[in-house]
Amino acid sequence: MRFSPFVERIAGQGVAAWDIHHAAFNAASQGEDIIILSVGDPDFATPSFITDAAVDALQAGDSHYTEIAGRPALREAVAARYSQTLDRPLTADNVIIVPGAQNALFISSLCLLQAGDEVLVLDPMYVTYEATLKASGATLVRVPCSAQSGFRLDPQLLAAAITPRTRAIFFSNPNNPTGVVLNPQELQAIADLAIAHDLWVVVDEVYESLVFDGEYHSLAALPGMARRCIVIGSLSKSHAMTGWRIGWLIAAPQMVTHAETLVLSMLYGLPGFVMEAATAAVLAHDQVTEGMREVYRRRRDLVVAGLSDCPGIRVQAPQAGMFVLVDVRGTGLSSLDFAWRLFREAGVSVLDAAAFGEPAQGFVRLSFTLGEERLVEACRRIVQFVANQPRAVNAASPAFS
Repeated sequence: MRFSPFVERIAGQGVAAWDIHHAAFNAASQGEDIIILSVGDPDFATPSFITDAAVDALQAGDSHYTEIAGRPALREAVAARYSQTLDRPLTADNVIIVPGAQNALFISSLCLLQAGDEVLVLDPMYVTYEATLKASGATLVRVPCSAQSGFRLDPQLLAAAITPRTRAIFFSNPNNPTGVVLNPQELQAIADLAIAHDLWVVVDEVYESLVFDGEYHSLAALPGMARRCIVIGSLSKSHAMTGWRIGWLIAAPQMVTHAETLVLSMLYGLPGFVMEAATAAVLAHDQVTEGMREVYRRRRDLVVAGLSDCPGIRVQAPQAGMFVLVDVRGTGLSSLDFAWRLFREAGVSVLDAAAFGEPAQGFVRLSFTLGEERLVEACRRIVQFVANQPRAVNAASPAFS
């Protein structure tokens, strides 16, 4: 007997990156004192009014099949919010509800790409993008955003990567793992290339509510992008709803109809009570996210301050999100060895950021999704671990310009 080669084909370094997180989770579940900073899962509960909406729906018998594209009230609420943020009218026909941003990415990949196509990705990128895009049979073309530039886009490199086979550009903004938020000039450069070469652009915006520095701008709001840009959103990070598995895809109605055909066979709708909770969350979006953003801003500042004076490592404050990239090249360890040894010797789990792309080689990604007391302890352990490494104090390599 044999298996289909599909799963082996899409597996890659991004999938293996989670090994250390699973090891840490297992150790913590057995009672070991492990501080898990290897996943972006908020440590606080979903706001009670959102949970109450789901409970009320369940108690009212909301446990049957639902509309394939999502409940109209939720789609309309999402459309109303994006009509404001994109400054153009949207309707429910522009929205399809799916189980989280991960499924939205997978759906976009299967709807837009096929074998022989090339898809450009800004590197480093979220670890599951590789598998998600390979599932379509398309070839990934990585456009590096170097550490020396602060992991910012180089439009000339993006333009040089385009070939007659290029079909789409996929990227996250704000970026995971770097926390970089693209500015209007960088977004316009992407839009200009997409229009000139007739490309699709898929933008993962799950962290757009958690921008700490400056104002967020969406690529989809730029002239000429309405018909070719797909925006992916989620409530996982902004509303502490990772386990609810609820997100959406914003696109032209023709793309939404195409996605609905795929979703019919993949999912056959979402739980109604989950969508009732999501509707309550979207209608109170700003009320919830303003508080979340301030919590994460304080945590970011705490972690950056706690690690900035540690010889041998360098850290840059992210503009958005819930992760910090730390340059560990000055320790004399590879980022993979650093991550595993930090876990085994200090009881702190972080991810080897090289799994996100070659530009992040020598960096680790840590989340600030725990309370301040645990974050202070994690920083103390990291500083002590680094101090124990037999490396030259002046060996730290420059991380950012």
